[in-house]
Amino acid sequence: MDALILVDIQPDFLPGGALAVPDGNAIIPVVNQLVTHFDLVVATQDWHPSGHGSFASAHKGKQPFEAIDLYGLHQVLWPDHCVQGSAGAALSDAINWDKIAAIFRKGMNPGIDSYSGFYDNGYRKRTGLDGYLKALGVQRVFVAGLAADYCVYYTAKDALKEGFDTVLIEDATRPIDASNFKEAKADLKSKGASIMYSSELLGR
Repeated sequence: MDALILVDIQPDFLPGGALAVPDGNAIIPVVNQLVTHFDLVVATQDWHPSGHGSFASAHKGKQPFEAIDLYGLHQVLWPDHCVQGSAGAALSDAINWDKIAAIFRKGMNPGIDSYSGFYDNGYRKRTGLDGYLKALGVQRVFVAGLAADYCVYYTAKDALKEGFDTVLIEDATRPIDASNFKEAKADLKSKGASIMYSSELLGR
């Protein structure tokens, strides 16, 4: 069985948001077509408490995109984003969520970030996504969403780690940094992932 994983398609990652991904809104029509193609669709949702340790505002004198050590892990500091209950943390109303079977929230522990839809960045806790997919007999996952070089990349990498055949849908994601995404794609391929365009799935 196949599943589509939609990663963090939230207003704060779309144009005008607190941590907008360049051209992020270009994925919306593609994602809406993909949703109709899959029998099982799940989503992840970045869901940070205010003052989260990954926010630059939580560290005096630090600016967004600086890096620190956060409780033993390398941490890029971000603008405040996807704060629990805020409009920017909601799932984007531009996506048709009617077929979404489950939503997995991440990034709720204030002391550790969580790029992947499967684990936090220190692999200390699971979100439960792996168990959910395996219980339903999923063998292959297709990954889309934002941002390509962070949460989408780490979700795809951990899907491989969990034993799923993994496909990244390239035109259904956008990166914060294009050069980082190029490296991420090479790493995913080296680990056994496939990369394809939605047209290969949808036959158009």
